[in-house]
Amino acid sequence: MRIEKDMKLADVIHHDFNLVPVINRFGIHLGFGDGTIEQICKEHKVNVAFFLIIINVYHDPQYFPKKHLQSFPVGSLVAYLHNAHEYYLEQKIPEIKKLIVKLTEESGDKHKNNFKLAFNFFEEYEHELTAHIDREETSVYPYVVELEKVIESGTAPDKVLARMQSYSITDYEDEHENVEEKLYDLKNLIIKYLPSVKNDAISYNILLELFDLEKDLREHARIEDMILVPKVEAMEITIKKMN
Repeated sequence: MRIEKDMKLADVIHHDFNLVPVINRFGIHLGFGDGTIEQICKEHKVNVAFFLIIINVYHDPQYFPKKHLQSFPVGSLVAYLHNAHEYYLEQKIPEIKKLIVKLTEESGDKHKNNFKLAFNFFEEYEHELTAHIDREETSVYPYVVELEKVIESGTAPDKVLARMQSYSITDYEDEHENVEEKLYDLKNLIIKYLPSVKNDAISYNILLELFDLEKDLREHARIEDMILVPKVEAMEITIKKMN
């Protein structure tokens, strides 16, 4: 199903509840009544077309209007990606960690070390994801925003040209490692090797959260690799032609 602007946002969530955190990243939270997507976006000063593209990307893996998405200001895309980072680090990761702690507490003394291993494994993943996000937030995104300002001004200061020589978005492509592999390993650890506990619901909830995080990160990376990188590469070429 293609999500359109005249649909009620509440109906969209009934159809695909997994879109709630994606919608939140636009500053739109539950309690919006019976408004359509277009109405609610206007109330929150959100670009309707951009909103539709992002939620359709997450809703349908086959949907990806690459050329159309590149027409949006890169600053809007960076703002969205930044909000996604906050969601991962401030909500999703802490929620999963709490569940793993709870699972460890209910494992009993006999198997507690096995569950502590799973907790340590997740902490290693958290460290890797945090480092990955920190590189994007402190190096990549400021660089992208700076390039957009240069394009808007029509002049390229020497410091920007120097930075482009020392760092290009192609460097980001090379260092943009896949942070999903450890998630897959952790899921395997829980599914195949951890001893059973009385309350299987906790393990089930952890797996649900891990699968959900994995899917979200996959779409997040798809937007960065297929939209952000080509957009910035085009900006770099334009700025080089200014001289």
